[in-house]
Amino acid sequence: MKIAFVGKGGSGKTTLSSLFVSYLADAGKPVLAIDADINQHLAVALGATEEEALAWPTLGDNMALIKEYLRGANPRIPDAASMIKTTPPGRGSRLVKPFEDNPVFDACFRSLGGVRLGVTGQFDEDDLGVACYHSKVGAAELLLNHLVDGPGEYVVMDMTAGADAFASGLFTRFDVTFLVCEPTLRSVGVYRQYADHARDFGVRLMVVGNKVTDADDVEFLSTQLGDALIGWLSASRHVRAAERGAPRPIGELEPHNLDTLSTMLSTVDAEQRDWARYQRQGVEFHLRNARAWGNGRTGSDLEAQVDLDFVLDPSVPALG
Repeated sequence: MKIAFVGKGGSGKTTLSSLFVSYLADAGKPVLAIDADINQHLAVALGATEEEALAWPTLGDNMALIKEYLRGANPRIPDAASMIKTTPPGRGSRLVKPFEDNPVFDACFRSLGGVRLGVTGQFDEDDLGVACYHSKVGAAELLLNHLVDGPGEYVVMDMTAGADAFASGLFTRFDVTFLVCEPTLRSVGVYRQYADHARDFGVRLMVVGNKVTDADDVEFLSTQLGDALIGWLSASRHVRAAERGAPRPIGELEPHNLDTLSTMLSTVDAEQRDWARYQRQGVEFHLRNARAWGNGRTGSDLEAQVDLDFVLDPSVPALG
Protein backbone atom coordinates (compact mmCIF):
# COMPACT_ATOMS: atom_id res chain seq x y z
CA MET A 1 0.00 0.00 0.00
CA LYS A 2 1.16 3.52 -0.80
CA ILE A 3 0.37 6.20 1.79
CA ALA A 4 0.94 9.96 1.69
CA PHE A 5 0.93 12.58 4.44
CA VAL A 6 -0.06 16.12 3.48
CA GLY A 7 -1.21 19.25 5.29
CA LYS A 8 -0.58 22.89 6.10
CA GLY A 9 2.97 23.83 6.95
CA GLY A 10 3.50 23.45 10.69
CA SER A 11 0.52 21.14 11.17
CA GLY A 12 2.71 18.25 12.31
CA LYS A 13 2.73 16.36 9.03
CA THR A 14 6.26 15.03 9.47
CA THR A 15 5.55 14.12 13.10
CA LEU A 16 2.50 12.09 12.05
CA SER A 17 4.48 10.49 9.21
CA SER A 18 7.25 9.41 11.57
CA LEU A 19 4.82 8.08 14.19
CA PHE A 20 2.95 6.03 11.60
CA VAL A 21 6.16 4.69 10.08
CA SER A 22 7.47 3.79 13.56
CA TYR A 23 4.16 2.13 14.38
CA LEU A 24 4.39 -0.04 11.27
CA ALA A 25 8.02 -0.95 11.91
CA ASP A 26 7.34 -1.79 15.56
CA ALA A 27 4.60 -4.18 14.41
CA GLY A 28 7.15 -5.94 12.19
CA LYS A 29 5.62 -4.71 8.95
CA PRO A 30 7.93 -3.95 5.99
CA VAL A 31 7.96 -0.21 5.42
CA LEU A 32 9.71 1.98 2.88
CA ALA A 33 9.59 5.69 3.70
CA ILE A 34 10.38 8.66 1.45
CA ASP A 35 10.84 12.23 2.65
CA ALA A 36 9.55 14.43 -0.19
CA ASP A 37 9.05 17.58 1.87
CA ILE A 38 11.05 20.69 1.05
CA ASN A 39 12.01 20.69 4.75
CA GLN A 40 13.78 17.36 5.14
CA HIS A 41 13.16 16.29 8.74
CA LEU A 42 11.85 12.74 8.50
CA ALA A 43 15.21 11.04 9.10
CA VAL A 44 15.73 12.99 12.32
CA ALA A 45 12.14 12.31 13.41
CA LEU A 46 12.86 8.59 12.96
CA GLY A 47 15.95 8.76 15.16
CA ALA A 48 18.87 9.84 12.95
CA THR A 49 21.23 12.53 14.16
CA GLU A 50 21.40 15.84 12.32
CA GLU A 51 24.81 14.82 10.96
CA GLU A 52 23.49 11.49 9.70
CA ALA A 53 20.51 13.19 8.07
CA LEU A 54 22.71 15.70 6.25
CA ALA A 55 24.89 12.86 4.92
CA TRP A 56 21.91 10.80 3.67
CA PRO A 57 22.08 10.02 -0.07
CA THR A 58 19.32 11.66 -2.06
CA LEU A 59 17.02 10.61 -4.86
CA GLY A 60 17.44 14.02 -6.51
CA ASP A 61 21.19 13.59 -6.82
CA ASN A 62 20.72 10.16 -8.41
CA MET A 63 18.13 11.04 -11.05
CA ALA A 64 20.36 9.92 -13.92
CA LEU A 65 20.87 6.49 -12.31
CA ILE A 66 17.15 6.17 -11.58
CA LYS A 67 16.20 6.98 -15.17
CA GLU A 68 18.76 4.65 -16.73
CA TYR A 69 17.83 1.75 -14.45
CA LEU A 70 14.06 2.10 -14.83
CA ARG A 71 14.25 2.57 -18.61
CA GLY A 72 15.49 -0.98 -18.91
CA ALA A 73 14.90 -2.26 -22.44
CA ASN A 74 11.73 -0.28 -23.14
CA PRO A 75 11.90 0.31 -26.93
CA ARG A 76 9.70 3.42 -26.65
CA ILE A 77 12.39 5.23 -24.64
CA PRO A 78 15.57 5.67 -26.70
CA ASP A 79 17.70 7.02 -23.84
CA ALA A 80 17.51 8.15 -20.24
CA ALA A 81 17.72 11.82 -21.24
CA SER A 82 14.30 11.59 -22.87
CA MET A 83 12.64 10.44 -19.64
CA ILE A 84 10.84 12.96 -17.44
CA LYS A 85 9.38 12.58 -13.95
CA THR A 86 6.05 11.28 -15.28
CA THR A 87 7.37 8.77 -17.82
CA PRO A 88 5.19 5.69 -17.31
CA PRO A 89 6.43 2.11 -17.44
CA GLY A 90 5.76 -0.05 -20.47
CA ARG A 91 6.84 -3.39 -21.83
CA GLY A 92 10.58 -3.65 -21.35
CA SER A 93 10.71 -1.17 -18.47
CA ARG A 94 12.47 -2.30 -15.32
CA LEU A 95 9.95 -2.54 -12.49
CA VAL A 96 11.10 -2.50 -8.89
CA LYS A 97 9.80 -3.93 -5.64
CA PRO A 98 10.14 -1.87 -2.44
CA PHE A 99 12.33 -4.30 -0.50
CA GLU A 100 14.50 -5.82 -3.18
CA ASP A 101 18.16 -5.03 -3.67
CA ASN A 102 18.98 -3.08 -6.82
CA PRO A 103 21.34 -0.25 -7.82
CA VAL A 104 18.73 2.45 -7.12
CA PHE A 105 17.98 1.32 -3.60
CA ASP A 106 21.66 0.69 -2.92
CA ALA A 107 22.48 4.26 -3.95
CA CYS A 108 19.52 6.14 -2.48
CA PHE A 109 18.14 4.29 0.54
CA ARG A 110 19.48 3.38 3.96
CA SER A 111 18.05 1.42 6.88
CA LEU A 112 16.96 3.28 10.00
CA GLY A 113 15.22 1.55 12.87
CA GLY A 114 13.86 -1.23 10.70
CA VAL A 115 12.71 1.24 8.03
CA ARG A 116 14.10 1.59 4.51
CA LEU A 117 14.37 5.37 4.13
CA GLY A 118 15.03 7.58 1.13
CA VAL A 119 15.01 11.38 0.86
CA THR A 120 14.47 13.55 -2.19
CA GLY A 121 17.11 16.07 -1.10
CA GLN A 122 17.14 19.55 0.32
CA PHE A 123 16.57 22.73 -1.65
CA ASP A 124 20.06 24.15 -1.30
CA GLU A 125 21.87 27.37 -2.18
CA ASP A 126 22.84 26.21 -5.67
CA ASP A 127 19.15 25.79 -6.51
CA LEU A 128 18.12 29.33 -5.60
CA GLY A 129 16.72 31.18 -8.59
CA VAL A 130 17.48 28.42 -11.07
CA ALA A 131 15.55 25.31 -10.00
CA CYS A 132 12.17 24.18 -8.76
CA TYR A 133 11.91 21.86 -5.78
CA HIS A 134 9.62 19.61 -7.80
CA SER A 135 12.62 18.64 -9.92
CA LYS A 136 13.90 16.78 -6.86
CA VAL A 137 10.51 15.31 -5.99
CA GLY A 138 10.34 14.14 -9.62
CA ALA A 139 12.83 11.39 -8.81
CA ALA A 140 10.40 9.98 -6.27
CA GLU A 141 7.49 10.29 -8.70
CA LEU A 142 9.38 8.39 -11.38
CA LEU A 143 10.27 5.68 -8.87
CA LEU A 144 6.68 5.31 -7.66
CA ASN A 145 5.48 5.00 -11.25
CA HIS A 146 7.66 1.89 -11.59
CA LEU A 147 7.21 0.51 -8.05
CA VAL A 148 5.17 -2.66 -7.61
CA ASP A 149 4.30 -3.08 -3.95
CA GLY A 150 2.50 -6.19 -2.81
CA PRO A 151 0.07 -7.08 0.00
CA GLY A 152 1.42 -6.30 3.45
CA GLU A 153 4.07 -3.89 2.11
CA TYR A 154 3.86 -0.23 3.05
CA VAL A 155 5.32 2.73 1.17
CA VAL A 156 4.93 5.99 3.12
CA MET A 157 5.72 9.44 1.74
CA ASP A 158 5.94 12.70 3.66
CA MET A 159 4.80 15.21 1.03
CA THR A 160 5.55 18.90 0.68
CA ALA A 161 3.16 21.23 2.51
CA GLY A 162 -0.05 22.79 1.26
CA ALA A 163 -1.32 22.75 -2.30
CA ASP A 164 2.24 22.36 -3.68
CA ALA A 165 1.52 18.63 -3.65
CA PHE A 166 -0.59 19.22 -6.77
CA ALA A 167 2.29 20.54 -8.88
CA SER A 168 2.63 17.06 -10.39
CA GLY A 169 0.65 13.86 -10.73
CA LEU A 170 2.33 12.48 -7.60
CA PHE A 171 -0.83 13.04 -5.56
CA THR A 172 -2.57 10.23 -7.51
CA ARG A 173 0.07 7.63 -6.64
CA PHE A 174 -1.32 6.72 -3.21
CA ASP A 175 -3.97 4.34 -1.92
CA VAL A 176 -4.69 6.58 1.07
CA THR A 177 -3.72 10.20 1.66
CA PHE A 178 -3.79 11.40 5.26
CA LEU A 179 -4.21 15.13 5.67
CA VAL A 180 -2.95 16.36 9.04
CA CYS A 181 -5.21 19.10 10.37
CA GLU A 182 -4.86 21.38 13.36
CA PRO A 183 -8.04 22.69 15.04
CA THR A 184 -7.83 26.02 13.20
CA LEU A 185 -9.71 27.55 10.29
CA ARG A 186 -6.49 27.91 8.27
CA SER A 187 -5.73 24.22 8.56
CA VAL A 188 -9.31 23.26 7.72
CA GLY A 189 -9.05 25.58 4.71
CA VAL A 190 -6.07 23.61 3.42
CA TYR A 191 -8.12 20.42 3.74
CA ARG A 192 -10.97 21.91 1.73
CA GLN A 193 -8.61 23.12 -0.96
CA TYR A 194 -6.97 19.71 -1.15
CA ALA A 195 -10.34 17.94 -1.22
CA ASP A 196 -11.51 20.14 -4.09
CA HIS A 197 -8.39 19.39 -6.14
CA ALA A 198 -8.43 15.67 -5.37
CA ARG A 199 -12.14 14.98 -5.85
CA ASP A 200 -12.04 14.35 -9.60
CA PHE A 201 -9.16 11.89 -9.35
CA GLY A 202 -10.57 9.35 -6.92
CA VAL A 203 -8.04 10.22 -4.22
CA ARG A 204 -8.89 8.52 -0.92
CA LEU A 205 -8.45 11.48 1.44
CA MET A 206 -8.80 11.07 5.20
CA VAL A 207 -8.09 13.60 7.94
CA VAL A 208 -6.18 13.11 11.16
CA GLY A 209 -6.44 15.88 13.72
CA ASN A 210 -3.28 17.00 15.48
CA LYS A 211 -2.36 19.25 18.41
CA VAL A 212 -5.73 18.59 20.01
CA THR A 213 -5.85 19.82 23.59
CA ASP A 214 -9.47 19.57 24.73
CA ALA A 215 -13.06 18.67 23.88
CA ASP A 216 -13.59 22.02 22.14
CA ASP A 217 -10.83 21.14 19.66
CA VAL A 218 -12.47 17.78 18.97
CA GLU A 219 -15.88 19.38 18.47
CA PHE A 220 -14.42 21.98 16.11
CA LEU A 221 -12.69 19.37 13.95
CA SER A 222 -15.74 17.07 13.95
CA THR A 223 -18.07 19.91 12.93
CA GLN A 224 -15.77 21.21 10.20
CA LEU A 225 -14.63 17.88 8.75
CA GLY A 226 -17.47 15.42 9.32
CA ASP A 227 -16.84 11.84 8.25
CA ALA A 228 -13.46 12.72 6.74
CA LEU A 229 -12.04 12.92 10.28
CA ILE A 230 -10.97 9.43 11.37
CA GLY A 231 -9.12 10.35 14.55
CA TRP A 232 -6.85 12.82 16.27
CA LEU A 233 -3.68 13.04 18.28
CA SER A 234 -3.70 14.86 21.56
CA ALA A 235 -0.82 16.80 23.09
CA SER A 236 1.96 14.28 23.63
CA ARG A 237 4.96 14.07 25.94
CA HIS A 238 6.25 11.35 23.63
CA VAL A 239 6.22 13.71 20.66
CA ARG A 240 7.77 16.57 22.61
CA ALA A 241 10.60 14.27 23.70
CA ALA A 242 11.30 13.32 20.08
CA GLU A 243 11.32 16.98 19.07
CA ARG A 244 13.95 17.59 21.76
CA GLY A 245 16.18 14.90 20.29
CA ALA A 246 15.24 12.14 22.73
CA PRO A 247 12.95 9.77 20.80
CA ARG A 248 11.13 7.10 22.80
CA PRO A 249 9.88 3.66 21.73
CA ILE A 250 6.58 3.95 19.88
CA GLY A 251 4.94 1.68 22.45
CA GLU A 252 5.30 4.49 25.00
CA LEU A 253 3.02 6.76 22.98
CA GLU A 254 -0.14 7.69 24.85
CA PRO A 255 -2.93 5.05 24.53
CA HIS A 256 -5.38 7.35 22.72
CA ASN A 257 -2.72 8.34 20.20
CA LEU A 258 -1.82 4.70 19.64
CA ASP A 259 -5.50 3.98 19.01
CA THR A 260 -5.50 6.66 16.31
CA LEU A 261 -2.49 5.07 14.62
CA SER A 262 -4.30 1.73 14.74
CA THR A 263 -7.35 3.27 13.07
CA MET A 264 -5.13 4.74 10.38
CA LEU A 265 -3.59 1.34 9.70
CA SER A 266 -7.03 -0.30 9.50
CA THR A 267 -8.09 2.37 7.02
CA VAL A 268 -5.08 1.62 4.84
CA ASP A 269 -5.50 -2.15 5.02
CA ALA A 270 -9.13 -1.89 3.93
CA GLU A 271 -8.15 -0.37 0.57
CA GLN A 272 -7.74 -2.31 -2.66
CA ARG A 273 -5.79 -0.83 -5.53
CA ASP A 274 -7.20 -0.64 -9.02
CA TRP A 275 -3.98 -1.18 -11.01
CA ALA A 276 -5.62 -0.29 -14.32
CA ARG A 277 -6.73 3.09 -12.98
CA TYR A 278 -3.33 3.60 -11.38
CA GLN A 279 -1.63 3.13 -14.73
CA ARG A 280 -4.25 5.21 -16.54
CA GLN A 281 -3.78 8.17 -14.20
CA GLY A 282 -0.01 7.96 -14.57
CA VAL A 283 -0.38 8.10 -18.34
CA GLU A 284 -2.82 11.02 -18.12
CA PHE A 285 -0.40 13.17 -16.15
CA HIS A 286 2.49 12.16 -18.38
CA LEU A 287 0.58 13.38 -21.44
CA ARG A 288 -0.24 16.65 -19.65
CA ASN A 289 3.40 17.23 -18.77
CA ALA A 290 4.60 16.21 -22.23
CA ARG A 291 2.34 18.75 -23.92
CA ALA A 292 2.92 21.52 -21.35
CA TRP A 293 6.72 21.48 -21.23
CA GLY A 294 8.27 18.03 -21.70
CA ASN A 295 8.22 17.85 -25.51
CA GLY A 296 9.79 21.28 -25.79
CA ARG A 297 12.44 20.63 -23.17
CA THR A 298 13.56 17.26 -24.52
CA GLY A 299 13.03 18.01 -28.21
CA SER A 300 11.12 14.78 -28.70
CA ASP A 301 7.55 13.50 -28.72
CA LEU A 302 7.15 12.14 -25.20
CA GLU A 303 3.61 11.02 -25.95
CA ALA A 304 5.20 8.20 -27.94
CA GLN A 305 6.55 6.78 -24.67
CA VAL A 306 3.08 5.58 -23.69
CA ASP A 307 2.45 1.86 -24.10
CA LEU A 308 -1.35 1.74 -24.27
CA ASP A 309 -1.50 -2.04 -23.87
CA PHE A 310 0.58 -2.11 -20.70
CA VAL A 311 -0.94 -2.29 -17.20
CA LEU A 312 1.31 -2.15 -14.18
CA ASP A 313 0.40 -4.80 -11.63
CA PRO A 314 2.12 -7.50 -9.52
CA SER A 315 1.63 -10.17 -12.18
CA VAL A 316 3.84 -8.35 -14.69
CA PRO A 317 7.27 -10.00 -14.74
CA ALA A 318 10.01 -7.60 -13.68
CA LEU A 319 13.00 -7.08 -15.91
CA GLY A 320 16.09 -8.20 -14.06
